[in-house]
Amino acid sequence: MISNRSLSVRAPLAALTAALSIGLSLAPAFAAEPAAAAISASAATNATGERFKALYTREWKWRQAQFAGGDDEDVQGQPAAHLPRVDPASQAARERYWAQVMTELEAIDKSQLSGEDPVNYEVFRQQIQSLLANQRVRQWEMPFNSDSAFWTNLGFTARRPIRDVVGYQRYLGQLRDIPRYFDEQIGNMRAGLKRGFSVPRVTLTGRDVSIKEVAEAKLEDNLLYTPFKQMPANIPAAEQARLRAEAAKAIDESVLPAYRKLLAFMQNEYMKQARTTLAAESMPGGQALYQAKIREFTTLDLTPAQIHQIGVEEVAKIRAQMDETIVKTGFKGSFPEFLHYLRTDPKFYPKTADELMMRASWLAKRVDGEIGNYIGLLPRQRFAIRPVPPDLAPFYTAGRGGRDVYLLNTYDLPSRPLFNLPALTLHESSPGHSLQGSLAAEQEGLPDFRRYTYISAYGEGWALYSEKLGIEMGMYDTPYDYFGYLTYQMWRASRLVVDTGIHHLGWTREQAQAFLHDNTALSDHEIETEVDRYIGWPGQALSYYLGEMSIVRSRAKAEQALGEDFDIRAFHDAILALGSVPLPVLEQRVDRFIEESRGKAAEKKAKAKS
Repeated sequence: MISNRSLSVRAPLAALTAALSIGLSLAPAFAAEPAAAAISASAATNATGERFKALYTREWKWRQAQFAGGDDEDVQGQPAAHLPRVDPASQAARERYWAQVMTELEAIDKSQLSGEDPVNYEVFRQQIQSLLANQRVRQWEMPFNSDSAFWTNLGFTARRPIRDVVGYQRYLGQLRDIPRYFDEQIGNMRAGLKRGFSVPRVTLTGRDVSIKEVAEAKLEDNLLYTPFKQMPANIPAAEQARLRAEAAKAIDESVLPAYRKLLAFMQNEYMKQARTTLAAESMPGGQALYQAKIREFTTLDLTPAQIHQIGVEEVAKIRAQMDETIVKTGFKGSFPEFLHYLRTDPKFYPKTADELMMRASWLAKRVDGEIGNYIGLLPRQRFAIRPVPPDLAPFYTAGRGGRDVYLLNTYDLPSRPLFNLPALTLHESSPGHSLQGSLAAEQEGLPDFRRYTYISAYGEGWALYSEKLGIEMGMYDTPYDYFGYLTYQMWRASRLVVDTGIHHLGWTREQAQAFLHDNTALSDHEIETEVDRYIGWPGQALSYYLGEMSIVRSRAKAEQALGEDFDIRAFHDAILALGSVPLPVLEQRVDRFIEESRGKAAEKKAKAKS
């Protein structure tokens, strides 16, 4: 069944290296020219740069307006008293707009760009390519997956602090707009159902609970009433009372009917008519769709077969390291017996949610004491550690990191092993997602489309590399902690096998679950939620390990090239200063870092001699 096992062992890694070599040279060379010609060339460069800046500035402003009022993990919309328009006419207009932007972008002579603009060009092009590709496959007809949904995103909005009356008026406008917004989403989902473009039915069990909890809640218990329970003291009491009354009316007249209508649609139509297949390639235009998702999430031009084989090779390497670590624990049984021991012995699991939260907080504080030795420029933004909200927790991942918060899942504590917690905390908080995202936002010299957007291969690659950095930082205290790190590495390498297995090779849900069960120490609950996530979110799972491989390979290249002149803090600063970029751009930046470091080392030695 896994026909690509016959591929050469070297072929996939060679393909990955070739894919990463795609891109621009970021250090244009200027030949000696007569003075007049040099002035002319400089003027042309300036004109091209201004033209490019005008294009990305205009598009970014338009993009924010299009998604105004939207709230998800990659927010690109400006604050608004309404929710985004998602109807077919608006979607068609977006497709036309981004197609025109792409035409204008490709007409720009990129060889005439200078300074940071060659990188800006590559990042902007990748963003527009992905946005346009999603419009062309009508991704908006499937506006949710087993991990996140348009209705749960409203919960994130409800939990964000509101600081003034203007903010409350905007939020009330969004509550009143929910019926229109939900009707447009339902219409889109019906269109997707008609053409076999839907979330797989097998992943939908229980996904209506988060809708039901809002639809059936009393006012004080309603998630969307959250901002009104405790309001800022700077708002007068009479004004607070007025706003609460408006909220009660909006929830009664707009929110509850809309959620009840959505619940009936999900239970009576969507969950009964959703496709019974799993593979992305089984949907209309599925092969092109899956390849586009691979390009979007990995930024590489690799085929599913190449990625699958890379995964098979990496799984074998990590398994050998796991076997060595088991010996260090003193355990005498087989590999399956060791995994069973880890999954069932109570000593490896927290007894209370507070114990899990406190252990994560302690680990994060330990990182604070080490991080300055590995990264030079640290962000001003601080992050909190909070439990995943209960309405999301049953189907949510173990943790999720953002600039201001590290969400830790305390649901079903027997599925949350403490030996995985160091790797999870490094990944989601610092030096992973929270640190990287904050540094990107604080890079004031970068355009906003680089500061506030997220390219998965870079962001997840850095976060996974952060787990590896934990070895040098001394974060894995016992062989069990180190096995937890390896099981997380194995988990991400296995994703290369599982995601392509499901969406390209026709694997069943049970096959995918068995692969993770046999190769990692993840709990059965986590395995079930993760596999459903991969089924409903094609390609996203591929970004982690391929991104980490790029960073690890780049660091090894820099260490070998620079020898004793290699500076780990400067290396990490160079990577983090990029914001979020395609992997080829990252690798090119490391090449430039090597040349810059050589120059600095030579200058330092020359000064020492003089």
